[in-house]
Amino acid sequence: MSNNYTKASFLLLVQPDEAELLQLAKDASDMLENHDDDALGRQEAFDGLGPAFAAAFPATADDPFGSFLALFDDADFPVFSCRIDVDDTPDEAGKIQVFFHGDQVSVDAVALLVFATCKSALPCGFEYALDCDRLRPGEFGGGYAAITAAGVSFGNSARQLERALERDQEEGVDGFVLTTRHPEYGLSFWNHETGFGRLRDATVFTEAEAAAFDKPIAADEPEWLAMPAPLT
Repeated sequence: MSNNYTKASFLLLVQPDEAELLQLAKDASDMLENHDDDALGRQEAFDGLGPAFAAAFPATADDPFGSFLALFDDADFPVFSCRIDVDDTPDEAGKIQVFFHGDQVSVDAVALLVFATCKSALPCGFEYALDCDRLRPGEFGGGYAAITAAGVSFGNSARQLERALERDQEEGVDGFVLTTRHPEYGLSFWNHETGFGRLRDATVFTEAEAAAFDKPIAADEPEWLAMPAPLT
């Protein structure tokens, strides 16, 4: 029998009230892991966490902890599997250091927790490592969680390796952009909301989306360009 690990370790600088909210979230996790389904007991436990927790994780119609449980892939197993250690000494900006670390980290739940509670730390993110105590193929790798004001996105090394190999065989693995040439500004790139403009705002199409898209009329006939591989 082998043991698998999802290891992560990262630091955040947060406001003191955000650090308190993180501790409340840990308390909620501990309570729910060991709490029965008695409705009155759940409501009392939720109320006991105070208004800051209720504001961050509002009660839902069917469960006072409904918003909080949405952090987890399995609502019946609401654990972060991650230590959250707080250094109460503020820096010059009044922020305090929070250290997240563990060997079996629930990556999605931790990332969503940071997004919900640590707005002053955004944008931020962390990496994680997949490990195994036996040298078995496919048991190693890693990934990241990128947390911004717009939400949380995830990536992993297995997919990056797959895409790197696909690029050798297929153009457009990273998508396509629709371009036209402006006599004064050079290449312009299509955006669904604003029309042709800057590359940074371009809509990126899959091959199927590009094939089905009805090109807009322009003075210069729009053409498809394959996106380059991301910088590494």
